Amino acid sequence: MKQTIYNQLTEKKRTGRRSFTVLIDPDKVDGTKIDQLVSLSIDAKVDYFFVGGSLVISNYLDQCIQHIKSACNIPVILFPGAPSQVSKYADALLYLSLISGRNPELLIGQHVISAPFVKQSGLEIMPTGYMVIDGGAPTTVSYISNASPIPSDKNEIAMCTAMAGEMLGMKLIYMDSGSGAKRSVTETMIEKVATHIEAPLIVGGGISDPEKAYRNCKSGADIIVVGNAIEKDTSLIKEMSNAVHSVPVLI
Repeated sequence: MKQTIYNQLTEKKRTGRRSFTVLIDPDKVDGTKIDQLVSLSIDAKVDYFFVGGSLVISNYLDQCIQHIKSACNIPVILFPGAPSQVSKYADALLYLSLISGRNPELLIGQHVISAPFVKQSGLEIMPTGYMVIDGGAPTTVSYISNASPIPSDKNEIAMCTAMAGEMLGMKLIYMDSGSGAKRSVTETMIEKVATHIEAPLIVGGGISDPEKAYRNCKSGADIIVVGNAIEKDTSLIKEMSNAVHSVPVLI
């Protein structure tokens, strides 16, 4: 299977170029909303779309992705909350293993169920160590996962978890405080993790302003993901993207 997006991410990390990603929940958009988000994202030079959610109770996933793909060339990466959230129309799949929890179903159980379909999908598969960080409020992901998040002040636990995930073969590490979090992952935790892994580091959840996005990148995040804040104020797409892309690039 092709590894074009993963190779792109590793090359960006090597040169210090950060990426901005807009997260789209298929349950919260329609065709008009997608057109608006795509138009703003093209103008803002958004790098990627993540599509998915903890539930996805509608049957709109395939149609949502096809609509995005027909309107732009921005890569679409699946961010699934369940094995059913796989679509052959996307470009790649974050194959998430919840390494921060101790729920075996989300470490390997659900993967066993989804493996044949995922293999046949033709998607670029990117094994991802998914770490839920306490964001100060109960979130859908923590409830659905039935797993306790890593405390926001336990930097060493986050560091060791990320290191273990990488050594187990995870190609990406994703730290997420969840949709609607009261606080995002701290910069000290991001820095602690980033300095001890080589895999590209994704950070999301609770990032509500461009300054925070910028500081997260300066602390070591390679990819910033924003969904909830953009649902409330689409003008943030341009501001967030500019902030992420303004982080100095390595020479």
